Amino acid sequence: MRPEILGHASAPTIPSSSADTAVVSLPLPVVQLTPKQLKVEIALRVCTATALSIFLASAIVQLMKDPSRITLLLFAFTALLDMGLVVSTRIARERDWAPLSMVMTMFGTFYYVAFRLEPGTHLIPEVAAAGLQITGWVIQISAKLALRRSFGLLPANRGVVVRGPYRVVRHPMYIGYLITDVGFLLPNFGIQNVILIALHFGVQACRIIREERVLSKDRSYREYMSRVRYRLIVGVF
Repeated sequence: MRPEILGHASAPTIPSSSADTAVVSLPLPVVQLTPKQLKVEIALRVCTATALSIFLASAIVQLMKDPSRITLLLFAFTALLDMGLVVSTRIARERDWAPLSMVMTMFGTFYYVAFRLEPGTHLIPEVAAAGLQITGWVIQISAKLALRRSFGLLPANRGVVVRGPYRVVRHPMYIGYLITDVGFLLPNFGIQNVILIALHFGVQACRIIREERVLSKDRSYREYMSRVRYRLIVGVF
């Protein structure tokens, strides 16, 4: 699953005039959802927990067959962490409920289930791939710690966060996910997984653009964009 999703906008912080600091905490207003939106909110969280539980069960079966598969263990741990964050995230002040955003969110979140978890071609050793995964995992964790309970699924405004890795790029969690996915792919190489990761990254790029349409309505976020120019990779995108 891949939700920054996912609105990287988060907790109640407002950027200061310095690009290095962000700080003033303000209380977030109470969010009132319509009955339909509330049902969608609940359904998203239940579906996420269910899909990731299925993925984790499949991963456990494979690990019981071969406990030496460190990359699969790290991949499963990332999914477990995401599941906990999604079910506990705060409700956003503004969210993109458009059908296209919903479809991209579903794919970006539940693509885990389509992974081929059986051993594939080893392009690099498990230990080397695990090091790559840990690098991606560290980026993810630092981004999630910055977001706290403002991590979510649909593009949304949960307040603006500019601390931690968000001082470098605007969507660090996505690049962390990509590094982790590649770390799993290299010792478990297969066409199905290659196609899935390529599609997932394309969808995530589209989600970033749609997410920023929501976030850029916030003056604080526009100021943040003027200071942190790149979304994922400095000098590229």
